Amino acid sequence: MASITAGIDIGASATKVAILDREGSLLGSCIRRSGVDFAGSAEIGFGEALKQAGLEASQVGQVFSCGYGRKNVAFATDSRTEIACHAAGAYHHFPRALTVVDIGGQDNKVIKLDEKGARVSFKMNRKCAAGTGAFLEEMALRLDLDLARFNQMAQDAKEEATLGAFCTVFTATEVLGKIRQGVPVEALIRGLFASVLKRVSEMDTLDNTVVMTGGVVAHNPYLKHMLADKLGREVLSPPRPQLTGAEGAALLAMRNS
Repeated sequence: MASITAGIDIGASATKVAILDREGSLLGSCIRRSGVDFAGSAEIGFGEALKQAGLEASQVGQVFSCGYGRKNVAFATDSRTEIACHAAGAYHHFPRALTVVDIGGQDNKVIKLDEKGARVSFKMNRKCAAGTGAFLEEMALRLDLDLARFNQMAQDAKEEATLGAFCTVFTATEVLGKIRQGVPVEALIRGLFASVLKRVSEMDTLDNTVVMTGGVVAHNPYLKHMLADKLGREVLSPPRPQLTGAEGAALLAMRNS
């Protein structure tokens, strides 16, 4: 078994790199925009993670890639699906029967694992951007707000606006209409968060221990508290939600070495 492996998760929005030791501890990592050059982003991200870990590339055994751009990592020794990697990453932190909810930039995933970490089922939403990170980015543009403010604004809201539309375009029109009606912006942001969670909840039943992963949750942790209130029980997240897929890729590389 290799003593050090790496995982590279290239999403449509962000590239994530994780370097792990044999015990699964994180030695170095990097999160950066994927941009239009996935191969270049992977190389730069890997270099930054190596620098943080104080390692040379030759000291890393296998490198597994996953995600939207996994075939663009020329130096990867192999690749795995993002479903497998997110499952492995989540189970590493919470070894029990899980329902993994990953909210990404372009899609959502609900992955169910049994007590041994074997995948039972998965659902993926690729038909529409509504309910994803791209949905929130579009709403931020329409509202002329910094997306980084959304989490605090949702948390500070005294009420939650009810939004009926699901399509991103129609939701934007509905939100603008509510602004004209005088609905507080904070209430609208919390309503947008509720819309994201509603889309996820309709994908599959959220039973067992629910673990939320992905960049959207990493930047908007209040979503986890809202889902916990909705379910009436605790919802967990790994220490680094956005790195879950990359960590899982590195763990699968470790098992393969």
